[in-house]
Amino acid sequence: MNLLRLIEFLRDHLRTVVRIAIAALVVLVLLDAVPAIVDKAHAHTAAEHVPAFWAAFGLLGCLALVIVSKTFGHLGISTREDYYDE
Repeated sequence: MNLLRLIEFLRDHLRTVVRIAIAALVVLVLLDAVPAIVDKAHAHTAAEHVPAFWAAFGLLGCLALVIVSKTFGHLGISTREDYYDE
């Protein structure tokens, strides 16, 4: 029952939870830019020396997956909403 209370608490304070999550992500990206914290001397490619490269790469990858999947859905993979009503 503790898990249920936790879920209800988080749902009731959703705006605060989202703000804390965004702040944590911003702090992590900023920490990535500090050379003393993240050693980029052994990076394999030149792009890995760019601060927040992997964060931007992941975001663009997720956006590409969403766009491609929605495009496939609109091209005919998904069915009509009343498909089973007939």
